[in-house]
Amino acid sequence: MAQPSSKKTPSVYLYIPNIIGYFRIIINFIAFAVCYSNRVLFAILYFFSFFCDGLDGWFARKFNQASTFGAVLDMTWLSFLDVAWVGYYKPLVSNVQTSHKDVKDTGNWLLKLYYGHRPFMAFCCVASEVLYIILFLFADEKSTSLLNVCGNLLKQSPLTVFVFISTLVGWALKQVINVIQMKSAADACVVFDLKRGK
Repeated sequence: MAQPSSKKTPSVYLYIPNIIGYFRIIINFIAFAVCYSNRVLFAILYFFSFFCDGLDGWFARKFNQASTFGAVLDMTWLSFLDVAWVGYYKPLVSNVQTSHKDVKDTGNWLLKLYYGHRPFMAFCCVASEVLYIILFLFADEKSTSLLNVCGNLLKQSPLTVFVFISTLVGWALKQVINVIQMKSAADACVVFDLKRGK
């Protein structure tokens, strides 16, 4: 008779990536609590939280600790389009997909590029977050609109302008990808409902 293993499996709540996820939530609360009193600290904390978003995925793969709970925890801290319910409901109604990142059967080349090539995905994600930080740091009490902030950014040093335009391109690509993914997910939900209604 085999002896039971003395090695205990940790609770999903205590998986390393999920602990990083809890830490990210705390960092975000602190960042937004100080965003008006200390812009630099806000930017550092916000970017660190974003960095941890990639770190938790690495730990999940490294220690085989990917979990549905962790995926949901991770998703809650993405932008509105990223967490729109329809994008994450699609895998539930599809017998083939196991994740919103499973795009091998899609005909859309941009989604395949985004999820199939990590450097491109990283560029789009990092660019989006860095753009938000740049806009926040360059906004002041006199800024009456986002267009004013962007206009003032274009009057800065060539390096600042280059970083601004690069992040703007990455952000724009990510928003297009988000809309394509939402449309694809909505279509999958409608097809599921039609099949279920038959």
